[in-house]
Amino acid sequence: MDTVNLISVCAVAFVAVFVLLSFLAIVMQLITTLFPARQSVLDSAVIAAISTTVAGVIPGARVTQIEEES
Repeated sequence: MDTVNLISVCAVAFVAVFVLLSFLAIVMQLITTLFPARQSVLDSAVIAAISTTVAGVIPGARVTQIEEES
């Protein structure tokens, strides 16, 4: 195989992968724009489970604030 043919095949493959990944990035951006993440709300069952677990692990401890990390 000639060197020129090998280089052109590699260049075409590189461009094809670049175009495909760019298209997928645009689609992902569109999906995240159309369907944003919902704000999570802690329900009473989650708060009770966290409080019970903390009280079981550290006797006498009390949960005063619960925050979600992103």
